[in-house]
Amino acid sequence: MGINFHDPSLTSSYASRTASDEWKTIISPYIAHSGCNVVDIGCGGGIYTKALLELGANHVTALDFSETMLAAAKENSSAYKNRIRFKKGEASCTGLPSSTVDIVLERAVIHHLDHLDTPFAEAFRLLKSGGTFIVQDRTPEDCLLPGSPEHIRGYFFEKEPGLIRQEIKRRFSSDHVQSALIEAGFSDIKEIKLWETRKKFTSFQELALDLKSRTGRSILFELNNERLKELIRFIEGKLKNEKHIIERDRWTLWFATHS
Repeated sequence: MGINFHDPSLTSSYASRTASDEWKTIISPYIAHSGCNVVDIGCGGGIYTKALLELGANHVTALDFSETMLAAAKENSSAYKNRIRFKKGEASCTGLPSSTVDIVLERAVIHHLDHLDTPFAEAFRLLKSGGTFIVQDRTPEDCLLPGSPEHIRGYFFEKEPGLIRQEIKRRFSSDHVQSALIEAGFSDIKEIKLWETRKKFTSFQELALDLKSRTGRSILFELNNERLKELIRFIEGKLKNEKHIIERDRWTLWFATHS
């Protein structure tokens, strides 16, 4: 099946959450000065575009290849419309001017890319000298951690082991990411592991609706509706004693400096 980011039915799917406090704590030091200008590549529904502005960024260019995602981002970030520019473009070819921004963010983008050399070279081109490139995604190791009441994603692969190959195929190892950053010209590369709160649910029924809609979970588009129902029943059995569910996802972040 696969996900179609141009599908109008996804307008709210990638705009219905807010950035977690854990994420803001890690990112905040990089937006410490009020004049900071950022490009959010693959902005999706604008969740992190808005968070960057809340943290104090002066201006954010929200870029995505999908008009559907850009429409969702515009609606989600309407309170900040004077500090956001929305632009259609791709990670490998943004169409933005060189050496003009302090930070480039690519969150949950690289697993949708076939290679990293051209996108990372493009990020390097956009940044001023001394600027920071922030990449956030899951490595294969992040993805395949066991399922638990907090790490619900792990249950996907316990129930549907056939998804493992699909998941691993689209993930880059940490070594691959770091090598690509160095090849693009970046230096002072730092890696951080993050358990990021995705969402809090007051009941399993609320989680079930979230899973059924595949909200922000592109891997679930590999399952048809019947297999997804079976997965939800499987997860319900795992969580039958849980009254309140706090779902967290494991991520890796890389911070690299334009030298």
